[in-house]
Amino acid sequence: MDSKQYRPSNILTKREREVFELLVQDKTTKEIAEELFISEKTVRNHISNTIQKLQVKGRSQAVVELIRLGEIKL
Repeated sequence: MDSKQYRPSNILTKREREVFELLVQDKTTKEIAEELFISEKTVRNHISNTIQKLQVKGRSQAVVELIRLGEIKL
């Protein structure tokens, strides 16, 4: 069995976590894209995928939920 299943912090992919960690530092989509060497569209896709996974209504709700779940820290 895969031991990762039992870890609480496996909701996000590594990249989604990186995107949200930069988002909580008040970085823009453009700044996040530049820092991670990906396109702005890819940044938006990571944010959108995370919002869908968490079943929340937007970026700010996603951030609150991720902090609550211990996925990211302020």
